Amino acid sequence: MSDEEAIVVAIAPGDPLPAWCRAQWNVLAARAANGTLPHALLLCGPAGLGKRALTEAFVRARLCESPREGNACGSCRTCKLLAAGTHPDRMRVTLEPNPKTGVMRKEIVVDQIRALSSRLAMASQLGGWQIAVIDPADAMNAPAQNALLKTLEEPGASSLIVLVADQPWRLSATIRSRCQRLDFVVPSQDEALAWLSARGVEPAEAVLAAAGGNPGQAWLLAEQGGMQRRQDVARDLLALAAGRAHAREVGKTWAGDEPGQRLAQAARLLEGALHARAEGRRARFDPGWGDEVLAERFASANRLRVLLNGPLRADLALFEWLDGVPRA
Repeated sequence: MSDEEAIVVAIAPGDPLPAWCRAQWNVLAARAANGTLPHALLLCGPAGLGKRALTEAFVRARLCESPREGNACGSCRTCKLLAAGTHPDRMRVTLEPNPKTGVMRKEIVVDQIRALSSRLAMASQLGGWQIAVIDPADAMNAPAQNALLKTLEEPGASSLIVLVADQPWRLSATIRSRCQRLDFVVPSQDEALAWLSARGVEPAEAVLAAAGGNPGQAWLLAEQGGMQRRQDVARDLLALAAGRAHAREVGKTWAGDEPGQRLAQAARLLEGALHARAEGRRARFDPGWGDEVLAERFASANRLRVLLNGPLRADLALFEWLDGVPRA
């Protein structure tokens, strides 16, 4: 199960959406009620804030034969087809294995978008909406994005394309301009803590702080041993800074166990140290580097997090970054 799939489990179909998603839901519900839905939506923001759960709830509500107060009834024929994953007018484009190698691709490729466009060009099989979700939309490569533009420029009368993106800046400006955009932002601490506490996450405040205030990521940390992984990352970085560890060994360990999550924790630890220094105090984690070095390590960790979504070998990329960790 991927991190994103795990986060969606925290907001299962039928569960109330988190309080911080109400504004986005209300916008879409109002558009649907008065018949002004656009042909393309872009839901974007950091992973873990509920945009995928909202997308699923919205798709089910639009395809439902007897929606109740704007939500899917859960019992009609189309709702049963959706639950079984067999609704013919509900399409999903996501990362798939390469048919030649069997290895999971890190990009959505042009053939996938062309196949989607061909399906959308056909009439709805059940006589209602045709809804396609592209997720993660920011994983489309350049040819795939160019192919999607043609469909966005000539939408079908009852078709809706929903793009879900954690990093919307990776989409072309032209695609972004063709979509109605809904942004998801980190909620207030009170809202996030209430949501985490309702799911039994303790100590909620510490876990939320470790996740940078993002409740979905905090839930993931709690569920998948992320707090222990965070402590391991801090220990490894301090050992490298003190000359007590070797970058190749640490890189091999990180690459073999949630490399993206480990690098994200490294970035958050470095960011916390920077914030503490700016406030005139010293964080519990502080490798002792100068401010400029600390800021450079933080920035390069975030750049590498993006690059790991591509074809890079994680172990080599992590080794290069860890090998650049200076001694204090």
